[in-house]
Amino acid sequence: MTKHTRKVGITGKYGTRYGASLRKQIKKMEITQHARYTCPFCGKDAVKRTNVGIWNCSGCRKVMAGGAWTMSTTAAATVRSTIRRLRDVAA
Repeated sequence: MTKHTRKVGITGKYGTRYGASLRKQIKKMEITQHARYTCPFCGKDAVKRTNVGIWNCSGCRKVMAGGAWTMSTTAAATVRSTIRRLRDVAA
């Protein structure tokens, strides 16, 4: 059996290189980019990243644009809420 990492997780491949704080930042990014996300169209937990900013749902075959490491960025959420607010004011 192989030896598992206790703290470093996915960044164990870097060994002792690059410093602990940089590896912690990379760990956070790599965990979010490899995670599965809930599809806003079909509701399944089936959205995975295919390329930088391209997110694909294997349940409904929809392809969405998003952030580089997460499916939705904070800037995108701000824009959506602003558009919704302005649409409500206009109606």
